[in-house]
Order: sequence, then C-alpha cells, then structure tokens
Amino acid sequence: MHRVCPLADLDEGKPFAVELADTPVVLVRQGEQVHALRDECTHAEVSLSEGELTRNGLECWLHGSCFDLRTGAPSTPPATEPVPVYAVTVIDGDVHVDVDTRTN
Repeated sequence: MHRVCPLADLDEGKPFAVELADTPVVLVRQGEQVHALRDECTHAEVSLSEGELTRNGLECWLHGSCFDLRTGAPSTPPATEPVPVYAVTVIDGDVHVDVDTRTN
C-alpha cells in the first residue's frame, strides 16, 4: 500500500497521474471516492491521465476509448480490453493505493 497524497489535493473529476512501484497510475476523485486505474490505454498504450472524465468514464485523449472507473472495462471502441483497477483506501484523509491488489 502506497500513500499518494491528501484527499484534499485531488481535484474533483480531474485525472491525476502518479507512478507507484514502477506502475503508472491515474487517480480520479468523485466526491469522497477515489478510483485508481493503470495509466495506460489498452488500445494505444498512451497515458489516460491526459484524457478527461465523461459520463461514461475516463476517456482516452488519442482515439476516444472510454474506461469505467470501477471496473476498467472499455465502454467505447476502439479499446476492447479493460485496464487494471487498483484498490484505494482513504486513511486519516490520505489516499493510499495498493498496486499489488487489482479489483478487476
């Protein structure tokens, strides 16, 4: 489990990139909940943190594939494979991510 940052440092709906144990991770805050996904599109291998949050999830900036924040499943083509999703815990106001524990 890696401490990333205080929850207050994450802007609502704005992707935040971090590298944890040589793993690129993108965090997205929705209210008090934080989602952590591998920061790499399964279609084009580009950074998802450069994309934007839409009603369908996190949209890749390059070809528009959209990934569900909870499951990592693609909801729009051209991606067909899900991105890994990691366990997130908020402890005493700090965001912790476990890149060794996938939730999908």
